[in-house]
Amino acid sequence: MLLLLVSILLATAFLAGCTDRNSGSSGSDSGSSQSQNQNQNQSQNQGDQGSSGGGSAERGDTIKLAWNSQPPTLDTHVTNTNVVRDIARQMYETLLTFNENYEITPMLAESYEVSPDGTTVTFKLREGVLFHNGKEMKAEDVVASMQRWQQFGTAKAELRESKWEAVSDYVVKLTLDGHLIPILHRIADPTQAGSIMPKEVIESATPSGATEFIGTGPFKLQEWKQDAYIHLTKFENYKPIDLPTSGLSGKKEALVDNIFIYFVPDNSTRVNGIISGEYDYAFELPFSSYEQLERADGVVIDIWPYGFETLVFNKKGVFGNPKLRQAVNHAINKYDLLSLAFVNEKFFKLEPAYMRAEQVNWYTDAGKENYDVYDVEKAKQLLREAGYNGQEIVILTSSDYQYHYDSAIVAQQALEAIGMKTKLDVTDWATLLQKRQDPAQWDMFFTQFTTVATPLAYPFLDSRANYAGWTNNPEIDRYLDAIRAAKTQEEATALFKELQAIIWQDLPVINIGMTYFISSYTEKLKGYDEFMGPIFWNTYIEK
Repeated sequence: MLLLLVSILLATAFLAGCTDRNSGSSGSDSGSSQSQNQNQNQSQNQGDQGSSGGGSAERGDTIKLAWNSQPPTLDTHVTNTNVVRDIARQMYETLLTFNENYEITPMLAESYEVSPDGTTVTFKLREGVLFHNGKEMKAEDVVASMQRWQQFGTAKAELRESKWEAVSDYVVKLTLDGHLIPILHRIADPTQAGSIMPKEVIESATPSGATEFIGTGPFKLQEWKQDAYIHLTKFENYKPIDLPTSGLSGKKEALVDNIFIYFVPDNSTRVNGIISGEYDYAFELPFSSYEQLERADGVVIDIWPYGFETLVFNKKGVFGNPKLRQAVNHAINKYDLLSLAFVNEKFFKLEPAYMRAEQVNWYTDAGKENYDVYDVEKAKQLLREAGYNGQEIVILTSSDYQYHYDSAIVAQQALEAIGMKTKLDVTDWATLLQKRQDPAQWDMFFTQFTTVATPLAYPFLDSRANYAGWTNNPEIDRYLDAIRAAKTQEEATALFKELQAIIWQDLPVINIGMTYFISSYTEKLKGYDEFMGPIFWNTYIEK
């Protein structure tokens, strides 16, 4: 019998405190550049002119952020991009969310109950929660939002034809067409989030996105000046949960009247802006800025874990032979590669796990005996056993992301040192993304995978995902299916421990190590935190 009644009151056991950042949980891979600042033609004064005032003598009323790109939309249903997730989270909320240990906890739901046979989930909604337009959130809004959300991305894959039903104004029933554990995690996942919007907004939305951006969060959209900034203002009627803050759960408060998010793609402008005080926060700065930031007065450097640098093999080519993949694993000195590509030990860590240590339900170091195994002679032996006979290995890389390019250079040198013939194909990132879809054009490339909510979200494992590299291991597929079908988290956890050991034997990819990126903020910014993206509720400027 499976009966799960999770009340919001359980959150009282969560520990409040600072958390690490994980930049994305959809399993998307990217060469995300690290930098933020504002274009020369975007004046700080725009934000000042838009300020409504209302701060106290102790606190400023406006936080000014510098972002490295502009979001394509603020509709979280239709895209998994990090910039949408990170900005829209200040405005929207979901039925469930994650605490600091990546455990599922209610947010707009007050509680939820799983039926004994595991086929339905009943959500009891919090009462009195208002949308930014003044309308109270009720079951009809939740049903409309979730039915639309599950038509997109990984929600579509996990929920399939699951049905949402309004039982009463404050009760919603979900009838599952899929497996319980991945569905609950997907509902809680902040990437391509199942944000709850008014029914009327959902009904007027187009396939490319909503035309109005109205949520229940502590900040609301005031203005979006294209190619310049987004202006958010405090939602005066926001109804917080009176429980300790933990990760994305618990109490949220808008402690400033205004947040201005400036779009600043130029790295040096973002760096200079945070140092000069033009901005209060700058997102994703280059590694090369670290020493400059360290010398600056009144600036806090925030180093946060992004994901892991990953070597992806094309298993439709010569690397379809696992012994050849094992030879590469022994040929590459992971520490040396990370030292060159990520400059400083502050920005990388040797780590065999595919999930972070904070993810108590998923973290394991299983397979670690096959991780840090640099051994040139062993690599040469495996090369002979694989029957390698001089085929040219094409390493696809991009100069757009220096750390991926440097990783490719180190890998090329390592492969040539054991007797492999290599060719470096250097292109821009957009072209790389196109080329990697053609197995005839490459043999390996480097990318980064952001930490995900569950290992099921990684696209490089499941043969049915058709991700570039084309993993085709029936044993891995069986384990993924077993994790999806697990009746309890404990069962799923044990299965993933076995699966990670298999991954390190089969090596569909090589996890080189955990990587960290840089953001920075003024020391006057108080209460700032990060968890799967920056958090600006419970945050204020000290005058």
